[in-house]
Amino acid sequence: MSWLTELFGGGGGVRQALQEGAVIIDLRTAYEYDQGHIPRSLNIPADRIKANIDRIRDLRKPVILCCGNGTHCWEAAEYLRNAGLTHVINGGSWQSLLRKVQKR
Repeated sequence: MSWLTELFGGGGGVRQALQEGAVIIDLRTAYEYDQGHIPRSLNIPADRIKANIDRIRDLRKPVILCCGNGTHCWEAAEYLRNAGLTHVINGGSWQSLLRKVQKR
């Protein structure tokens, strides 16, 4: 997987990560998540990522991040990579990612 695909979450990178058992983390608030989300995704709001780093590490799976429009994904992805997680994909908006997930 190229670093650009890894960084920008191209459809192929998302599909590959899902085949590897990736977990999708939705960074929106609980209220936003309850309004609609990707089935089986985890809701860890962006402001709670640091508090949940051990939980995320313990998953031992690739991580695909999504949020409302992709903005929070950049910060969270950078934090997770700096914390030692090597397979983190910015999935962008949850609705865009949902379409990619449904195609697989």
